[in-house]
Amino acid sequence: MGQAKVAVIGGTGFEDFFKNARRMRLRTPYGMVSSIFAKTLEKKKVILLLRHGTGHSIPPHKVNYRANVCALHRTGIERILATNAVGAINQDFKTGDLVIPNDFVDFTKLRPTTFYDKAPVTHIDVSEAYCPELRKLLIENAKKLDLSVWENAVLVCTEGPRFETPAEIALFKRLACDVAGMTSFPEVVLARELQMCYASICYVSNMAAGIQRRLTASEVSKVSKQILPKMKQVLIESIRSLPDERGENCTCAHSLQDARFR
Repeated sequence: MGQAKVAVIGGTGFEDFFKNARRMRLRTPYGMVSSIFAKTLEKKKVILLLRHGTGHSIPPHKVNYRANVCALHRTGIERILATNAVGAINQDFKTGDLVIPNDFVDFTKLRPTTFYDKAPVTHIDVSEAYCPELRKLLIENAKKLDLSVWENAVLVCTEGPRFETPAEIALFKRLACDVAGMTSFPEVVLARELQMCYASICYVSNMAAGIQRRLTASEVSKVSKQILPKMKQVLIESIRSLPDERGENCTCAHSLQDARFR
């Protein structure tokens, strides 16, 4: 994989993003990762990881997030651009809009959420969990393409695979959450624990439960087919304009500084 420093974690519909890419299998202490590909894109070596496996075969609560993030780290990746489908809680958001979250709320239940289960005890600061430099780049390129993009949003991550109930969405709304999804956490925290930059570009696939009458997986799939070509273009432009080195204002590269008890 040479000097690849940026990775894209793709969800549904990203199987064709890296046509003719080289597929690999990587073993990690947390399990095997097989849905990982390498390709040169915009003259840069890029890694693509399919979060749900090929053919979208892995549900969100069964994704091996630690193995995925560990595999990317072991290949030398420094920056991760992730894609996520979300339901809109904030009724100013509309189906098909792009959202670049700046914060999250964790409502998952069963997922391993850290690499640091043993000494030294490690507490990662997530005051700015999503990399500000990557977020800025995604926002700028979405705007250049005249896409409807929300620059700030709180994403609540739920366990899945079921959709949320209207009562849960009402609760999340009171907690100032703007969108609900099932996959951004713990990816964002695991990346930060390994001092990698992470930002997410989300698309609103539906209005959340209680805002629209009924939710279906086929609706999410239909919207994804419409918006994914635009998202892919944002990602391509962002990779093209990505500086070779991380900036001085990026705290991601120093997230372990002063994080451990000794």
